[in-house]
Amino acid sequence: MATPTGPRVPCSEAAVARALLFGWVLVRVAGATGTTDVVVAYNLTWKSTNFKTILEWEPKPINHVYTVQISPRLGNWKNKCFYTTDTECDVTDEIMKNVKETYLARVFSYPLDAISSTGEPPFTNSPEFTPYLETNLGQPTIRSFEQVGTKLNVTVQDARTLVRVSGSFLSLRDVFGKDLNYILYYWRASSTGKKKATMNTNEFLIDVDEGENYCFNVQAVIPSRRANQKSPESPIECTSQEKVLSTEMFFIVVAVMLVVIVFIIVMSVSLCKCRKARAGRSGKESLPLNVA
Repeated sequence: MATPTGPRVPCSEAAVARALLFGWVLVRVAGATGTTDVVVAYNLTWKSTNFKTILEWEPKPINHVYTVQISPRLGNWKNKCFYTTDTECDVTDEIMKNVKETYLARVFSYPLDAISSTGEPPFTNSPEFTPYLETNLGQPTIRSFEQVGTKLNVTVQDARTLVRVSGSFLSLRDVFGKDLNYILYYWRASSTGKKKATMNTNEFLIDVDEGENYCFNVQAVIPSRRANQKSPESPIECTSQEKVLSTEMFFIVVAVMLVVIVFIIVMSVSLCKCRKARAGRSGKESLPLNVA
């Protein structure tokens, strides 16, 4: 029997749909294969001192670059450090707009061959960061000091920050106000026993022993904080007092010297009189006796 011949039957619509779906899957797989070398950032860490703030992360990129975004808790995201191969980003200019705000950052990873891709790349969120509560306090400095008698006066120099108001940079005191305290540690130069005084101003006036040299340094502290309360201690300074006799001691020394001088004079006069008396007696004894 002869095999019937005729026109080819067209493919069904279902078969065409299956073919298109299979092709789309292949495209997605191929695209995903091109991004398998991208490693997302991890270990995001805020590093901040006196409000200069840098976001750091790992790892060093190999076949990709990073872009950072930062936002206040209830604000909009802003791009920083576009397509960088660094693993840090300075975000000081963003956080100094309101140091009491809480911020969040995220780091995007872009494959080098797909930077212009319209899809959202993988990213990692940072911990929240509130500069006013978390920035480290920098090491303070001693601007001046003077020891006069039994008083030691020490003045602390406030550190400058990058926070600006009306074009002027603010000091730590300007930002923290009375929340900022200073601790003065002081001790005799000849001793190791430390004392301390705490003030919420920059001036110390403490009682010391007259004529004694003292060494001291200062430390910034914010007692209301739960963490990062204290700064490193400042370099040590020392007074250089010459040993000076007190007024009372001066008069005592003068009186003793006068007594000694009077005693010497009296003894000298007494010795002179004794010698003259002895000489007189010796002269009389040497005269010849009168014979009747």
